[in-house]
Amino acid sequence: MSQDPATEPGVTRPNVTPLDIVRVLVLLAALASLALWGFATWAMPWSIVVGIGAPLIVLVLWALVLSSKPVLRLHPFLRALVELLIYVGVTLAWWSMGSTWIGIAFAVVAVATGVISGRRAFH
Repeated sequence: MSQDPATEPGVTRPNVTPLDIVRVLVLLAALASLALWGFATWAMPWSIVVGIGAPLIVLVLWALVLSSKPVLRLHPFLRALVELLIYVGVTLAWWSMGSTWIGIAFAVVAVATGVISGRRAFH
């Protein structure tokens, strides 16, 4: 008989917290926002390039620096700077589309999530 995989000896599973889920949702919102910005505000053929390229660049940056197992281990302040630059880019994208309040709302949620996550990393 097979055991329940959650109780299998020798297997450790990461603890997923609500903060981790919110961070993933913020990342997905950032990627979707940049794709929308690229496809909606640029003329063809640049709309395809920016609509695919901008989210791809953010995803690669996130994987390299900000993921739970980053490829590049940076000082926490540099990690926070990279994360903040991503959030500023998404906020400016919303502002350039004429949706200032959506940009501000995204910035508040994203920065609050980043600050709480950064504080957790120090403890």
